[in-house]
Amino acid sequence: MEDLYLGLGSNLGHREQVLRQAVDLLTRRIGGLKSLSAFYETSPWGFRSEHPFLNAVGVWRTDKTPEELLRITQAVERELGRSRKSVAGQYADRPIDIDLLLYGGWVVESDYAFPEAEGGVAHLSLPHPLMHVRRFVMEPLAEVAPEVVHPVLGKTALEILATLPVSG
Repeated sequence: MEDLYLGLGSNLGHREQVLRQAVDLLTRRIGGLKSLSAFYETSPWGFRSEHPFLNAVGVWRTDKTPEELLRITQAVERELGRSRKSVAGQYADRPIDIDLLLYGGWVVESDYAFPEAEGGVAHLSLPHPLMHVRRFVMEPLAEVAPEVVHPVLGKTALEILATLPVSG
């Protein structure tokens, strides 16, 4: 059993309700929810929109494989109304976004054949390759797991958060 850290975001529809539905579905499919951060309202990152996000980080205890976790999170996104994944830095408004941030000490860079994914392939990077530059990820992560260590950078969530600008 490992601790799984997921980043959750929503900027369309009833954002809080969608995030709570996502947490419920993920808990039923992944395993026990250990902790859930507060919801943080943030500006969109990487694109312009008039719709602010609600973001949170949850921690689950699970024995699923990284591939199983990717399948589950993408299925939950589809069930809650997400029709497209962001590709090549092209971001857009979305009812739900679920990012695998950390999974124990795993370091993974892999493509998986997913017939249901766009192009039939889903990519997974663990730890999430941009988490350490996103305050909307690091602030709720530091709330629920201040001492968790990024397995590549070797720094805690609190140490990483301290390097980020307040407006980011």
